[in-house]
Amino acid sequence: MVAPKSPYGLIQEEFQHDPCKIFVVCIFCNLTRRTESEPFMREFFNRWPTAHDAAQADHDQVSDLIKTLGLADRRAKTLIRMSQDYLSKIWHDDPRILYGIGEYAYAAYQIFCKHQWAQIPEPNDGALKKYWKWINNKE
Repeated sequence: MVAPKSPYGLIQEEFQHDPCKIFVVCIFCNLTRRTESEPFMREFFNRWPTAHDAAQADHDQVSDLIKTLGLADRRAKTLIRMSQDYLSKIWHDDPRILYGIGEYAYAAYQIFCKHQWAQIPEPNDGALKKYWKWINNKE
């Protein structure tokens, strides 16, 4: 099963097959518009394509990659530590136990990875909210 493609073209739709990438997308899009963060996110995926790769990434290299995006040190720490937690913790029931994963990423995971869009409350994030309303026929 996959979450249907929406008229909104959320980036999470593209990466729904990989929960770790959903979390990375959310880390990049948190406090930053998708249009600004997407090129950096895609380069991150090119350099560190798996959770294992990201968990072993060098903080300074990640920070240098995203320095013009803002919050570089914080995001680099979050990306690496979340990837380490992703590999080492039992989190599938609740990814909020992963470092840096909050309500936004949790809602994205429920919608795009678990396909439980009808079982969660309306998300706070604007783009996820549009998708949630669309898929639940609440527009």
